[in-house]
Amino acid sequence: QVQLVESGGGLVQPGGSLRLSCAASGSIFPIKAMGWYRQAPGKERELVASISRGGSTNYQEAVKGRFTISRDNAKNTVYLQMSSLKPEDTAVYICHLKRGALSPKYESDYWGQGTQVTVSS
Repeated sequence: QVQLVESGGGLVQPGGSLRLSCAASGSIFPIKAMGWYRQAPGKERELVASISRGGSTNYQEAVKGRFTISRDNAKNTVYLQMSSLKPEDTAVYICHLKRGALSPKYESDYWGQGTQVTVSS
């Protein structure tokens, strides 16, 4: 069993900031990567940012320079610091964890329940 518990969403004005947290527990090791996806109404789920076991990060072009992903390995927690938020950032933000394996075909993907982020004046 893997549990991903997200927190930190909410309503914020344009230009504001929020920090999302996702705490992982259960059979999560080895963690290959963690990250955040988002899904807006009527749109496909899209990758926002990810961080690998080695600390390499990857960002969607639209959030580069505004969002920062980080990880606390001791707490098995990943964070997403979001700044200069725009109305188009409004979405449900979903935590993702990829559990590694000796072979890629045995890797597993896990998802959180999601946390709503609304950017509006």
